[in-house]
Amino acid sequence: MPKNTTKEPKATKEKGRARTARAEKAAKPARTEKPARTRAARAEKPVQKPARAQKPAKQPRVTKPRKNKPTGKLRIIPLGGLGEVGKNITVIEYENDMIVVDCGLGFPDEDMPGIDLVIPDFAYLETNKDKIRGVFLTHGHEDHIGGIPYLLRSLNPPIYGTPLTLGIIRNKLEEHSLQWTPKLNTVNAGDRVRAGEFEVEFIHVNHSIADACALVIRTPYGTLVHSGDFKLDTSPIDGGVMDIVRLGELGREGVLMLMCESTNAERPGHTPSERKVGASLEYIFNTHAKKRIIIATFSSNVHRVQQIIDASVRHKRKVAITGRSMINIVSAAIELGYMHVPEGVLIDLADIKRFKPGELTVITTGSQGEPMSALYRMAFSDHNQITLDCNDLVVLSSSAIPGNEKLVGRIVNELSKNEIEVVNDSLVEVHVSGHACQEEIKLMQALVKPRYYMPVHGESRHLAANRELARYMGMKDKDIFISEIGKVLEIDSEGARFAGTVPSGKILVDGYGVGDVGNIVLRDRRHLAQDGLIVVVATVDTDSRMLLSGPDIVSRGFVYVREAEDMMEEAKQIATDAIFNSLSTRRPVDRMQLKRQVKDDLTRYFYTKTKRKPMILPVIMNV
Repeated sequence: MPKNTTKEPKATKEKGRARTARAEKAAKPARTEKPARTRAARAEKPVQKPARAQKPAKQPRVTKPRKNKPTGKLRIIPLGGLGEVGKNITVIEYENDMIVVDCGLGFPDEDMPGIDLVIPDFAYLETNKDKIRGVFLTHGHEDHIGGIPYLLRSLNPPIYGTPLTLGIIRNKLEEHSLQWTPKLNTVNAGDRVRAGEFEVEFIHVNHSIADACALVIRTPYGTLVHSGDFKLDTSPIDGGVMDIVRLGELGREGVLMLMCESTNAERPGHTPSERKVGASLEYIFNTHAKKRIIIATFSSNVHRVQQIIDASVRHKRKVAITGRSMINIVSAAIELGYMHVPEGVLIDLADIKRFKPGELTVITTGSQGEPMSALYRMAFSDHNQITLDCNDLVVLSSSAIPGNEKLVGRIVNELSKNEIEVVNDSLVEVHVSGHACQEEIKLMQALVKPRYYMPVHGESRHLAANRELARYMGMKDKDIFISEIGKVLEIDSEGARFAGTVPSGKILVDGYGVGDVGNIVLRDRRHLAQDGLIVVVATVDTDSRMLLSGPDIVSRGFVYVREAEDMMEEAKQIATDAIFNSLSTRRPVDRMQLKRQVKDDLTRYFYTKTKRKPMILPVIMNV
């Protein structure tokens, strides 16, 4: 059948599609209509809308409390330990809060005759005593804690230190009468202490004494790190390696300033481990089995003393200890568990005569040649219990502190003169330093990554060498600060700079006298030591203008009178003429002028005769 090719009109197609759509719509189920609701019905019951999926409630934005920017100035003030060895003390201050790092003492120089100790000038601390929130100690050496008993005479701040450090201090304080009970607070490595605006964290480091710590000081402007005295010992006696992990964490957090010790900044390389001394001691004990061995070392070097005792035990020797500081520190170390001594090894010094030389070891103080030390008295046959002879071996297990070389040499010379064998570090490695050498100082800088750098603890040459290490590590000169005692370093939001000074200096301790010997007294002592003394004694009557007796001349330390009788007679005549000249004037007699005239005339005479100027002391009595 042929297809119908006739096309359907367009309008017809659209009508058809419309009919189809209406039919499909009609086939769907009818929509349910909502019942009509009146206004009254709506008032009786609210319309319930279908529940929708709720979005999580938007949490309110938590704004961290904004810390106010600091407006004050952070001040770092060394009161000792710069340009010198010892007497270490540093003040860190922010507005009304102040903390003190260490409080040590120093030893007298050669130009300080009669002086026993040198301590810092505490005038600035005494003026600001209400601001002090604590004294924080890095370790128990005398150059870091020796000034504590003298500070506690006028102040009583809280003192924080590790167990051995405070144990040593407690023994020291028994020798001092204080008007109050010291506030000694024991802390351990890892502890943190809040002190006003500061927070201080203790970090374990290695040193030649146990319980040494570096300090992390958090301030309003950032973190300060004070290294204390340290070295990196990878095989320490007590098994605790310096906490370099924590130091690295601080470096990542950001450190404002590193104050780093400088004692060995001139020495290249690394400081050897304390265990090397143990091997040397073993060699000495093996090669001198029949001799009594006397070992002088620093009393505070607990690890060294422990190694000496261990070697003695292995060689079946008894051990006697002499020297007050050695006895005190060893007692404290044993009591606190830092030293372990088998029962029966330690004997009293009075019992040493019961043993043969090869059965005895004596541990003593005096490694620095101190004139009153036990070793010094042994060397000069002044010790009341020990007399040295050719059956003894003396071991100097230390190095001389700068300035003490002559004192140590005097002991060695005296021992050698008496044919007593001496072993020191130049012959056998019986001493290693407790201070960081150049590579360890570089490591400290690399770990901490400070913004600013301050070398501390050392003479000027040590500080300068430490500065060179900082330059080598990439620090700029403007960020390195070599300070001076009493000089103030200020840090604020603008940066760091030096700003003025505070009262500072040295206080001299002579016997029980603290500060009563000053520059004038020292000058007189030096004068007496160099040229001696002439005393002129005369009696006059100023009313009748007569010389009643004298003058008599007494010489001490100037010339031997019996060998200089002519000169002394002539000096007596010159003094007589000076007195008559003063009494013969028409003006009223001035006794001070009379003394001055005698002194001046004799000074000229003695200088002409001897080219020396003795101290001349006129004693003119008026009747």
